Amino acid sequence: MNQKKEPPKREKPGKGKIDGQLVPTLRQGIDIIKMVLFKEIRPYLEKQYRQMASEDNARLTGVLVNGLFGVVNMEKTVADFAANHNHIVEQEMEAFASNFDHLKIPLTDALRIQYLCDTQEGIDSETVLEKARKLDILIEDRDVPLPGAFMSLVRSFGVAYKILEPMQRE
Repeated sequence: MNQKKEPPKREKPGKGKIDGQLVPTLRQGIDIIKMVLFKEIRPYLEKQYRQMASEDNARLTGVLVNGLFGVVNMEKTVADFAANHNHIVEQEMEAFASNFDHLKIPLTDALRIQYLCDTQEGIDSETVLEKARKLDILIEDRDVPLPGAFMSLVRSFGVAYKILEPMQRE
């Protein structure tokens, strides 16, 4: 029997299995980071585009946040708005790293956790990480957070931005 033994396959980071019950909790954490981004980006865009109606500013903020996470809202009014304001969205995406440098850590962690969750569910979202890398948003030398560390970061940002209530000490 002269079989050639293949070297063990190396999995990409994030290809390991995580507890299926943990995925919805991690996705809630990702959503909280999205809310933090929305709360930071909206006032900035209101100053940048003073002539824009408040509801359009909210749409623009949503399109930008969704774009960072690779989400395309197919609702007609939002899709039309995004198409008509694509130049602004692209311009703000390009400037995100310098305008919101202080949010690179939670965004990097949320994008990586999203990738892990997506992988768990059979979704290939590597293009989202690639886009973040090209936009200089992804902190490449930062380790992928463990779920507990990510949720701790989410809690601290959620409380700081008044999205979550502080934990009560007894």
